[in-house]
Amino acid sequence: MELEVYNISGKKTSKKVKLDDNVFSIEPNDHSIYMDVRLYRNNQRQGTSKAKGRSEVTGSRRKIKKQKGSGTARAGSIQSPIFRKGGRAFGPQPRDYGFKLNKKYKKLARKSAFSYKAKDNEITILESFTFDAPKTKNYVELLKNLKLDQKKTLLILNEADNNVYLASRNVPKCKVILIDELTTYDIVNANTVMMSEEAVRTVEKILN
Repeated sequence: MELEVYNISGKKTSKKVKLDDNVFSIEPNDHSIYMDVRLYRNNQRQGTSKAKGRSEVTGSRRKIKKQKGSGTARAGSIQSPIFRKGGRAFGPQPRDYGFKLNKKYKKLARKSAFSYKAKDNEITILESFTFDAPKTKNYVELLKNLKLDQKKTLLILNEADNNVYLASRNVPKCKVILIDELTTYDIVNANTVMMSEEAVRTVEKILN
């Protein structure tokens, strides 16, 4: 598959980029995408929910009534979960929601996500560019020139560019990341993925 290369004015250049079929044209594996996105979202959870159990609440441990003869349920201390202000039975405890996912499966997920984007013509290739100053209006103008200002976009940079990153930070529905920060969730979550020619080659090298 070949894609046109655009400049920041939104115009086609004379160059074209050929995408590697092993990365951008595979048979997508939906389950790998689901698992990798689930892992990403699980890792965003703090996992700090905590409820006090019966051994942690304040209260006497004296048996509050005799075992039999009261006509009501047996009860031990006032810390029992059956009483108000007692400990909570089976309450949440701090935990890590992450799980293990093999590297090859993660690669398959990213390849599958890119293949869906390529199939739906949701990948835009840009010439290498930078901004003279970190101004939001520069990034907004870039999106307008490419007719992407109303879409959720992901820009993948080959190398860190502070001006581009800072210029995009206040623009809603857009995200700028480096290649080593790339996740399947970011690819799937964007309506359009923007990449430089160098970024395409680096992505192909990593995923192959």
